[in-house]
Amino acid sequence: MADLNTRLKEAQDVAANPKKMMAQYLKAGKKVVGCMAMYTPEPIVHASGMIPMGLWGGQVEQKVVKTYMPAFACPIMQSCLELGLRGSYEGLSAAVIPTLCDVFRCVTQDWNVAIDIPVIPLTYPQHRQLEESIAFLVSELETVKGKLEKICGHAITDDAINASIDLYNQHAAAMRTFAKVANDHLDVITPEVRHAVFKSALFMERGEHLALMNDIIEGLKALPVYKHTGKKVVLTGITAEPDDFLAALSGNGVAVVADDLGQEMRQYRTEMPAGANPLERIARQWQNRTGDPLAHSPTNERGEMLVEMVKENGADGVIVCLMKFCDPEEYDFPLIHGSLKEAGVPTLSLDIDQQPNKYEQAKNRVQAFVEML
Repeated sequence: MADLNTRLKEAQDVAANPKKMMAQYLKAGKKVVGCMAMYTPEPIVHASGMIPMGLWGGQVEQKVVKTYMPAFACPIMQSCLELGLRGSYEGLSAAVIPTLCDVFRCVTQDWNVAIDIPVIPLTYPQHRQLEESIAFLVSELETVKGKLEKICGHAITDDAINASIDLYNQHAAAMRTFAKVANDHLDVITPEVRHAVFKSALFMERGEHLALMNDIIEGLKALPVYKHTGKKVVLTGITAEPDDFLAALSGNGVAVVADDLGQEMRQYRTEMPAGANPLERIARQWQNRTGDPLAHSPTNERGEMLVEMVKENGADGVIVCLMKFCDPEEYDFPLIHGSLKEAGVPTLSLDIDQQPNKYEQAKNRVQAFVEML
């Protein structure tokens, strides 16, 4: 087994250098397909033999994208399009973009016009409990599969997709295990390190990342349990970037003991169920997702889920990482805040952006929040 520190450093390097990872796969003769946040059907890409590579934007000054999008559009969509317009995604064979909100729908068209990389749009139905929605989503996935087959040059078999689904389920289980084991070693798994481990999964072939996670989990289990004396929080939102924000937590002795972040654990809560039809397995996963502002639900599942996460993990409070101009998250906030307030859980809401900014105000607010806990 590789040394724990070496493997954690590897995860941090991958999270910080996705372009380097893409270059390595291209040099090895692999085709790479961009998978826009969130919920692209990666197992189909993986089953084709191509590499799914996460597109989650980054800390970049948004200049060229202003020709295509208004300033009040989602920062992730803006930064992804900005990076694409700058040529940062050169080398991708295609980009799969799920249309989960109004801004996503605009981005598919902007990308199609402005960036010389084929775009594969995918519509997720929001009336998820209707059986008709499964048939609709399977037809959408069949279209995605057909377009990917043209790019990879061969048929993508059901057996191959089922094998990839099983691998992705194994990986999801490993990520859930890591999240639990990490809480016994909060001296090693700081907020920054925890985030890097999760983020690195977006840029590695899933089998490679599973091997990395198995080494990290075994390395952590071999350490003595560490008793954290500082405060503990649960994070919720789309992302908890940049590291300056996370450094504000660790700088105040705050540990992250659970999360409901789109870029992190939200990806891994719901596995793809068993079944013979692999595309239906993927569609059923969408149907089974709960507590997610991007997946419509008539009840306040997310608020109740966050209260339970606080209790289960002995957290002192919740920090809402509110992505600027994200309508689904903003609409959800009053509901989850009401549930947390009713349960007596202290809550802090912080704006998250993807432009290079100083997070001094956030640091001050985190410090004040910790002093109140």
